[in-house]
Amino acid sequence: MSRNEIISPEGLRVDGRRPLELRRVLTRTGVLSQADGSSYVEQGNTKVLAAVYGPREPLRKGAVLHDRANINVEYSVASFSSGERKQKLRQDRRLMEISTTIKQAFETVITTTSFPRSEIDIYLQILQTDGGAVHTAINAATLALIDAGIPMTDYLCACSAGHVNNQPILDLNYLEESADVPTLTVAIMPNSGKITMLGLEARLHVDKLEEVITLASDGCLQMKETMDDAIRTSTRNLARTVLD
Repeated sequence: MSRNEIISPEGLRVDGRRPLELRRVLTRTGVLSQADGSSYVEQGNTKVLAAVYGPREPLRKGAVLHDRANINVEYSVASFSSGERKQKLRQDRRLMEISTTIKQAFETVITTTSFPRSEIDIYLQILQTDGGAVHTAINAATLALIDAGIPMTDYLCACSAGHVNNQPILDLNYLEESADVPTLTVAIMPNSGKITMLGLEARLHVDKLEEVITLASDGCLQMKETMDDAIRTSTRNLARTVLD
């Protein structure tokens, strides 16, 4: 697909959305009984499963931090998640980079000083990918951490935005990302407005950068509302179960 085909003359994208419209989002928490916290998030056709274990005693003594908890993030993509087969070494290196980026983002919001000499493990599995896998994984991790009862100073919400044919677009799908549309992934703390992560794929002219960051941040705020609803629903169901 060429960039000229991303937005039709009627102003619609390939999946029928308007340029500034998020994909359909489905969220669930508490989906894994063995984990301390878990969640499942669908954003369009991208599907992510998140599991959180801890705080618990570190498996490796060398990983002990005496003043705070150590956060480990493992980001993996199921072999059946897409029709493509990528070179394994190159893919593994990319997955490690994403894991490190997500870890650094969550170190700013998790109250790690409450759990010295312990570790918190976050496992993120991409079950199906149709664009926006990283920001969907961050949102799934946030829900799983809340489900685990791990204290955080704020939500961490993420979304992507791009710019094509002089038009900013929100929440890119796989076809749009594959067309080499400049894609910016943003993670913010919505209550403070602080940006904790910026990731840019392909070149974006500096004159367009502020507009794209603003749009991605707006998408993050929309995700915050969706995640809030999911947590309220989960809490009501839990309270109903306890009272019954």
